[in-house]
Amino acid sequence: MKNILVTGAGGYIGSILVPKLLAKGYEVKAVDRFYFGVDKLQPHPNLTIVHEDCRRLKEEHFVDVDAVIDLVAISNDPSGELFKEVTYEVNHLSRVNTATLAKKMGVERYILPSSCSLYGFQDKDVIVDETSPTNPLTVYAKANEKAEQGVLPLADQDFTVVVMRQATVYGYSPRMRFDLAINGMTYGAWENGVIPLMRDGSQWRPMVHVEDTTDVMCLLLEADGQIINGEILNVGSNRNNYQLGPLAEEIAEALPIEVKIEWYGDPDHRSYRVNFDKIEKLLNWEAKYTAADGALQIYKALESGNLKKSEQTITLNWYKELIKWQSIMKQVDMYGGILEIESSETVDTLVSTK
Repeated sequence: MKNILVTGAGGYIGSILVPKLLAKGYEVKAVDRFYFGVDKLQPHPNLTIVHEDCRRLKEEHFVDVDAVIDLVAISNDPSGELFKEVTYEVNHLSRVNTATLAKKMGVERYILPSSCSLYGFQDKDVIVDETSPTNPLTVYAKANEKAEQGVLPLADQDFTVVVMRQATVYGYSPRMRFDLAINGMTYGAWENGVIPLMRDGSQWRPMVHVEDTTDVMCLLLEADGQIINGEILNVGSNRNNYQLGPLAEEIAEALPIEVKIEWYGDPDHRSYRVNFDKIEKLLNWEAKYTAADGALQIYKALESGNLKKSEQTITLNWYKELIKWQSIMKQVDMYGGILEIESSETVDTLVSTK
């Protein structure tokens, strides 16, 4: 594996993964609409930026590509519910199309980062593994499941396909997100000493640090294809299965300030506890980070001033902001610009006669 195509390369996970791949000596083709700015990826001689919508990829994009990591997705549940059709187009159909084109063009390996949210709601005594029935409750989860179902049958001896069901991701990233559980809790604690927590705190959630899940992606590029081909892997760790109430308490204890917990909203009925034995045995891999590690990392970045909250750090808010400004720009854009406009023969004639 030498040339890697990454979709969603400018996102929360992609902006951690791409530099990691470059540091390992890979050549990376970073495909994205770059809704959150191309500045999240630093220039590099082995980095090629491709401004393209994943729904419009063509065969030419896969020339000389050895592997694809298909990160692109409309994230998260609130975004999926507001943009249902788009979420199915991007999270399901575009990824199946990407895998199909990759196989046609001779790409050797395709990695689909999916989500443990497919498990939806489970009884409190149940610990699910990769063979357990799924129970997707949201558009985001359902679209991910359809993507899995679409790409796995493409696997054969010449085309390795592997699915990563990621736990809820947390930790610092250049394209920061404060709409993720641990990240949001940490920001609330830093800002005003309060962790906002949705009732009733007994819900189970698996967590994985963004550095850990991107390490797994790198391992899957290097792993023996015969071992991983056609496999589904839960990505996380048994240590990082948390009930939300104790999770908030662990974060509060990890930070060097006094923190209290404030409850809000109606109970969130999604609850699932996940077994991660398979990935630890198959890849001989263990997660390095805990929630406390991630929270302290984010807290220090906020304290130093290197990290700030903005519209961009709340995914749904930023999507709405882009749509608002697109509407405004359409109304005022004329002749290819706003204040400065493209030259015309009439303007040129007037200027030349003065």
